[in-house]
Amino acid sequence: MSLGAWLELLTSGLITGGIYALVALGLNLQYGLMRILNIAHGEFLMVGAYLTWMVQTSFGVHPLVMVPVSFALLMALGLAIHFLCFRRLTATSANLDIFEARGLMVAFGLMFLVQNFVNWIWGGDLRGYEFLTDPVRFGGAQFAANKLLVFALALLFAGAMIVLLRMTLLGKGVRALMQSPVGAQLVGINTRMLHPLMFGIGLGLSGVAGCLLSMAYTISPSMGEPYTVTALIVITLGGFGSMSGALAGGLLLGVVEALGMHFTNPSLKALLSYTVFIAVLLLRPEGLFTRKSRKA
Repeated sequence: MSLGAWLELLTSGLITGGIYALVALGLNLQYGLMRILNIAHGEFLMVGAYLTWMVQTSFGVHPLVMVPVSFALLMALGLAIHFLCFRRLTATSANLDIFEARGLMVAFGLMFLVQNFVNWIWGGDLRGYEFLTDPVRFGGAQFAANKLLVFALALLFAGAMIVLLRMTLLGKGVRALMQSPVGAQLVGINTRMLHPLMFGIGLGLSGVAGCLLSMAYTISPSMGEPYTVTALIVITLGGFGSMSGALAGGLLLGVVEALGMHFTNPSLKALLSYTVFIAVLLLRPEGLFTRKSRKA
């Protein structure tokens, strides 16, 4: 393979990994903070993608305008879902184990509800639109401009989320809750405010990921579930509750998939992902990028 071909292959993996990381950050925030294993997370990514496609094709709104709009709309939806569903579960569950089990069942219901609602509104056909399809040449390699933009924006949002959690008072409160919920409450951290806010931000990130995906790929009502599974693999690689680990794990998984599919067969993508997932669970269950005694 030429240097240009290697560059294209690695860049393709990083582009995919950037989206993986952005989706995983939102899910990791929800599970690491509140122990809500939101397996409907990918369905809200799909909602963000369909909203962007709809306003672009129907009203000619520029897709980049929909990036903050998708975040705001999905964040508001996340706040509403937490208020209607998970806040009550918290109040009525006797312990954390019961809450996790009930939360998983609620997430199952949300997954099928959202997927069927979108299928009813827009149908099951593949959808898409053209945006920045002109190629960009660099170092003997050729890349689609829209995919490079998607990668850059995914890294921007992921980096902003990590900086928020590391450098702000709000982020310190979130990290304290992830490390010790009881200790955080003893020092006065308001869980009733942080839980719905972080759940909403998590769904907002999924909406951004969906918006970005619609710029470069076709979309369908069934697109969300694979991204939820991939996000679970990514946060296992990076460590549950570790935001920087989710970013590194997403990029790593994207590159591993790209290399594996190139040297084997594209149909083996899922096999490659699950092999990495099982290996990490068996050999380093705390994650590749997280110390056993500390989460970043």
